[in-house]
Amino acid sequence: MDAPSIEFLVFQLGKEEYAIDILKIQEIRQYEGVIPIANSPKFIPGVITINDAVIPLIDMRRMFNLENNENNKLTMAIILNLSLNRVIGIIVDSVYDVIKLEPLQIKSTPEFVTTIHNEYIQGIAMFDGRALIILDIEKILSVVELNALYESISNKK
Repeated sequence: MDAPSIEFLVFQLGKEEYAIDILKIQEIRQYEGVIPIANSPKFIPGVITINDAVIPLIDMRRMFNLENNENNKLTMAIILNLSLNRVIGIIVDSVYDVIKLEPLQIKSTPEFVTTIHNEYIQGIAMFDGRALIILDIEKILSVVELNALYESISNKK
């Protein structure tokens, strides 16, 4: 029996296209209204509130040490539901596609140096002549980092 296709949200960071499993996404919203958190890592510009929930935001450009572009009207926050009932937002340059990929279209991560750590990459897929980097969003922040992040946020309340 063939494995079912998987839907991915495609977004851009710098000149590269990335994709994440659409089942992890809670919502997509314009990036605005960030509340800064003192002493947070450089890749966490702050938090936003959605329905009284405080959600940390991760600037993926900073996380992956990419050139720091100015935010604009295309800059989006993707709100994600992670394991252990954790909700985070990631800031990306733009969001522009939902695609379906067959599991066989996703090739294992090649062993080469990229701008991001290979452990974050689930694989590479070719779609319409474009190379998409499929991210394993659960591995972006370790459980330890997430717990520390949530603890620092709850101490600010």
